[in-house]
Amino acid sequence: MKKVTLSIISLIIATLALQANSFDTTEYVKVTKSKAKYENVIRREPYQECWDERVPVRRNHHRRHSNTDGFGTLIGGVAGGILGNQIGKGRGKTVATIGGALIGSIVGNNLSQRDSYDGDSYEYTTYETRRRCTTHYDEKSEKKFVGYKNIGFYKGRKIVKYSQRKLDYIPVTITVSY
Repeated sequence: MKKVTLSIISLIIATLALQANSFDTTEYVKVTKSKAKYENVIRREPYQECWDERVPVRRNHHRRHSNTDGFGTLIGGVAGGILGNQIGKGRGKTVATIGGALIGSIVGNNLSQRDSYDGDSYEYTTYETRRRCTTHYDEKSEKKFVGYKNIGFYKGRKIVKYSQRKLDYIPVTITVSY
């Protein structure tokens, strides 16, 4: 049974091959010359060139003074007491008023202690040493191996095949049509 099935399959394949009117075959062409191929590659290597440089720096100076007269503490305490009185109810109204006055006094005192400028200012220039750097590139050209150019001849025609190693033969696929 297996022989019959195998024979039928072989017959079908042979019939299809005859109807195709063509077939492929591979021949091997002897390599007559192999040349190593190189490419020029440019490699860029960065390097930095640095130096110290004195540069002018413009600055503004403002004369400062502090408010230490207690006016901010007084205003903050009054404002805090009024707000606390508005928030509290019943017996809590007194506690809220005292707490608001206390917190308002602290905030008012802190705000009045901040430095202020009296408008007297002037501009001046100083010099600082700063490090400056620029990046440059050295370009180096070098030859890089890319493979072999294998050359053979088939029926008077030059056949070239590139590969990473030298070849003894170059496979050539030939299609025969009829």
